[in-house]
Amino acid sequence: MKILSFGGSNSSTSKNAQLAKYASSLFQNSSVDFIDLNDFEMPLFSVDTEAAHGPQAKAQLFLEKIKQCDALVISLAEHNGSYSVAFKNILDWSSRIDGKVFQNKPMLLMATSPGARGGAGVLEIAQKRFPFMGGNIKDVFSLPEFDKNFAEGKISNPELDQKLKAAVSSLNS
Repeated sequence: MKILSFGGSNSSTSKNAQLAKYASSLFQNSSVDFIDLNDFEMPLFSVDTEAAHGPQAKAQLFLEKIKQCDALVISLAEHNGSYSVAFKNILDWSSRIDGKVFQNKPMLLMATSPGARGGAGVLEIAQKRFPFMGGNIKDVFSLPEFDKNFAEGKISNPELDQKLKAAVSSLNS
């Protein structure tokens, strides 16, 4: 299985990128293409910019990465209860090329944050919106209190680690 994995943030120290990398490492007999959203930086989406310059090549590349994979592992950063601007901008540009951005690929959708809710707000939004955009969400995982529950590149809380492993197996089957 070929997995496309990313954290939904453009931060160089993204907690969600760390979680996505760890979750991706749990898949057996798979190859992982881990992408950095900074490689898909584009002008802020507007219909005026689109009319003046057309579709963005980086949005097409993002869609091509999705097309080439068998499954998605996405850990969304929560900024003020919603997606990060970096992720939302990529989503906006990509959806203008293909409204079914996620191309019905099986998806493990995750989030984490320093807080007790673990990005629950952004997960709720994504669970409602992604199916309209071709998202085939197989499971959802939230890691609360990242700084307390994640260390040395993995989840340090055994109960939460087991929950993630169960979510991974739901995508892997």
